[in-house]
Amino acid sequence: MTELPNLTEKKLGLVIDLDTCVGCHACVISCKGWNTENYGAPLSDQRPYGDEPMGTFLNRVHTYEVQPDAGPAQTVHFPKSCLHCETAPCVTVCPTGASYKRVEDGIVLVNESNCIGCGLCAWACPYGARELDQEEGVMKKCTLCVDRIYNENIPEEDRIPSCVRTCPAGARHFGDFADPDSDVSRLTAERGGIDLMPEMGTQPVNKYLPPRSKDSWRDESLLAPYLEPVSEQPSGFLGWVDKQLSRLPGDQKEDM
Repeated sequence: MTELPNLTEKKLGLVIDLDTCVGCHACVISCKGWNTENYGAPLSDQRPYGDEPMGTFLNRVHTYEVQPDAGPAQTVHFPKSCLHCETAPCVTVCPTGASYKRVEDGIVLVNESNCIGCGLCAWACPYGARELDQEEGVMKKCTLCVDRIYNENIPEEDRIPSCVRTCPAGARHFGDFADPDSDVSRLTAERGGIDLMPEMGTQPVNKYLPPRSKDSWRDESLLAPYLEPVSEQPSGFLGWVDKQLSRLPGDQKEDM
């Protein structure tokens, strides 16, 4: 069994903004690509173009329709990956010591050469964040792109997890939660960031920013202010187009 460190020097993790995520799955594709081409065993796929396709993914996005007590229904896109818990049950249950939590930054990793694919860590994880690669026979999980964030051979702006770098909506943020002045710490404090399933006692490092209330939304379309006519009598090119459209057969019939 592997013991957890009493204290880590850093607490690297993600803040995911559920109010901003648009469910585009760019983070899923980018994660799959980076971790297949670089760190450890590739993330395999089985029957990708056949019946019952399946594959190994370290990050997935689930979509839910939520109906608040008041106001319109909301669609919430919920990305899920390893939360790098401070009290990680996947680590302490591992019989070979393959799962471990790093002292220097708090990242939970799997030493694939020691993994026997027994699946105990997957059973212990309450978030379903571990997957057994069917081809390699080892457990796979989010590494926070440990091979990117310390890589001095790539530009400094790229030394963040691939999913964060790729997100077009800016819904994913990366940093050190042990630093109260970091972006992730301030976002969590300002927006009321929450733990996923805190009742499990795992103390996840990753935080979620809940969707903000849409009570301020107006009943009419949000685009309504921009759809009002800018002129009662169009002129120039628009005036010519309006005149040509008025000569269409359909309009002449209506005039008759």
